[in-house]
Amino acid sequence: MKPVLNLAVLAFALLPTLAFAECRGEHSDQTAASCIAGTTWDATKGTCIANPTS
Repeated sequence: MKPVLNLAVLAFALLPTLAFAECRGEHSDQTAASCIAGTTWDATKGTCIANPTS
């Protein structure tokens, strides 16, 4: 029974590491609400862009 318990503990210890590996860091903290004055949110680029002046 001891080897089974050791394997279970090892599996539970590795679960957070495996879950973190699935997150590739492509998430951005920037949103439309975080754009500064003079910029607008560009959904296609996923970032704030300067307002065009005409």
